[in-house]
Amino acid sequence: MTRAEPQLSSPRAGRNGGEAAAISVVSLSKRFSPDVLAVDDVSLDVHKGAIYGLLGPNGAGKTTLLRTILGLVHPTSGAAFLFGERLTPGSPLLRRVGSLIESPGFVPHLSGIENLKAYWEAGGQALSAANLDQALAIAGLGSAIRRKVRTYSKGMQQRLALAQVLLNKPELLVLDEPTIGLDPGEMRDVRELIRSLADHGATVLLSSHILVEVEQVCSHVAVMNLGKLVASGTVDELIGASQSVYLEVDDVGRAVALLKSIPGVSRVEGDAGGISISLSGVERKVIVTALVHANIGVETIESRHRLEDAFLGIVEGTES
Repeated sequence: MTRAEPQLSSPRAGRNGGEAAAISVVSLSKRFSPDVLAVDDVSLDVHKGAIYGLLGPNGAGKTTLLRTILGLVHPTSGAAFLFGERLTPGSPLLRRVGSLIESPGFVPHLSGIENLKAYWEAGGQALSAANLDQALAIAGLGSAIRRKVRTYSKGMQQRLALAQVLLNKPELLVLDEPTIGLDPGEMRDVRELIRSLADHGATVLLSSHILVEVEQVCSHVAVMNLGKLVASGTVDELIGASQSVYLEVDDVGRAVALLKSIPGVSRVEGDAGGISISLSGVERKVIVTALVHANIGVETIESRHRLEDAFLGIVEGTES
């Protein structure tokens, strides 16, 4: 149902009062066809200074939401606001935003610095107006900026792409899977770069499938599934809400079969090293008692608080 227009007026003070959020999404939906509702009535605030992670399985609607926030996709209903102002096509608000939604595209036979200069000047702006020195300093490519891009690793290309979006000194960064395809060292470098951006005053909204990365770098998280926003809050809040338990027993196979039969136990995952389970409305002592009564020795039982556990529990809970 389409919301009444007065409810979509500019949330200058945010829905919770105070300063306007860097991003406010209000009752936003995007339907591509009668059978494809990619984003379903999502409302979300990303406050200034936050590093906000957007999580969800493939097809959850994350990229569509990011593209709608940036005005690349027109919403079916609802609206997106940047810095308290409603976003419209070609809005000058976008000058305050840097985005990396698609894979970076560079001219391979040009150097990194030549690519950056060509990109900026293609927009009809004088090179003197570019935030070139600071962008290069934050990206940290060093002397490699003079090398041809065809010699760059994927991580270096991602650093160059981030330098490119920093040329206009954006207050807000919107990044879609910024570490996709990178090796562990390159992922660490990009993670440190994102922290550096926040340290320099930027607000960051990023989507990712790498839950460990999000847990390490983000202050806040939103979880989408089947087009809907199903959870949001600080990383600590989401992790604390999960009831995940790890067990080591003397008979993993029998224990897995028993645990799957206990009401309130879900996501039972066993391997040679132990068993991970999620609990909902059942206490750990009930689990231990059931195992002992079945003559299964319990060697270790401990609570685990990880974003991965919280994420899987939330997503599975919305699909049941």
